[in-house]
Amino acid sequence: MNTSNSLAPSKVTVLGGGSFGTAIANIAAINNHQVTLWMRSEKQAQDIIDNRENSRYLPGYKLHAGLTPSLSLKDSVSQADYIFVAVPSKAFRAVVEEMAPFLPAQARLISLTKGIEPHGFKLMSQLLMEVAPGHQVGVISGPNLAKEIADNQISATVIASYSQDLRQDVQEMLSCSSFRVYGNPDIYGVEMAGALKNIYAIITGLAVALGMAENTRAAIITRSLAEMSRFAVRLGANPMTFLGLAGVGDLIVTCSSKLSRNYRVGYYIGEGQTLKQAIKNIGETAEGINTLRMVYEKSEELNIYMPLVKGLYQIIYKDCPIDVIAKQLMSGDLAQDVEFMSAGV
Repeated sequence: MNTSNSLAPSKVTVLGGGSFGTAIANIAAINNHQVTLWMRSEKQAQDIIDNRENSRYLPGYKLHAGLTPSLSLKDSVSQADYIFVAVPSKAFRAVVEEMAPFLPAQARLISLTKGIEPHGFKLMSQLLMEVAPGHQVGVISGPNLAKEIADNQISATVIASYSQDLRQDVQEMLSCSSFRVYGNPDIYGVEMAGALKNIYAIITGLAVALGMAENTRAAIITRSLAEMSRFAVRLGANPMTFLGLAGVGDLIVTCSSKLSRNYRVGYYIGEGQTLKQAIKNIGETAEGINTLRMVYEKSEELNIYMPLVKGLYQIIYKDCPIDVIAKQLMSGDLAQDVEFMSAGV
């Protein structure tokens, strides 16, 4: 990676030693920022110190010397200018509440987590604003398979924030020859797209395991885009966000790649494994499983038409036969092709 940014070196902390958090931390270190990667596992931290590698989540990829692992949350955040939170959504609130007393006044908080908190249906940016009021908040989302980023494959992402200054600074901090960062003020839409697409990746993986054709994949992806944007706009998102990287871009890669955790969970279920077996096989959190239940319940509450979400919910949580659900989907309502177009267009 070649750096081309002009942002002055900053103290950057990434919370969470998973694949994406490690990849983002490494880019910031390559771009001459002082980076701390906080993790709970002493074994992982020692692995990075000894071998410059996170062999559990990014095996085979050397990490920059400017990336320092830490086991102390207080030490990791107390001097930071930027804090990227990359822990699973189920642990997000607990980690943010634990770090809040140690936050310096200047710290800017950016979520890397794609998920929804079950109590109150809150996105991760909303949790950051609630727990750490007064700090600028942003969200990174997009078609970002961590192993491809670590391998210097050309990739792009979106930084969303109400603050234009924060968007511009993160763009400069993380942009390099193989990683492009775009800005978007619609923080809610970008984050909602990142959470919702995981559901449809599970559906696509399941369908592939059952031998679906390319026509079927195209139909699933485009109907997924219509369904997720319908839901998010009802909750306040900008529909145009779903035409960008965080929407259709992330949806395409997550529904097409075996590197996607959620895709693999769906694939294993399509092969006949139980949900518990599928999750054990991938070895990492598949956010779409938790998101599915919450989105289904919210769509029922608001009476939003989401046949794909409803079908997957019935398969996973109600043990309905897959072939029965597939027939139901093919006999559903004949809906408008493109959402938000008037009948006269």
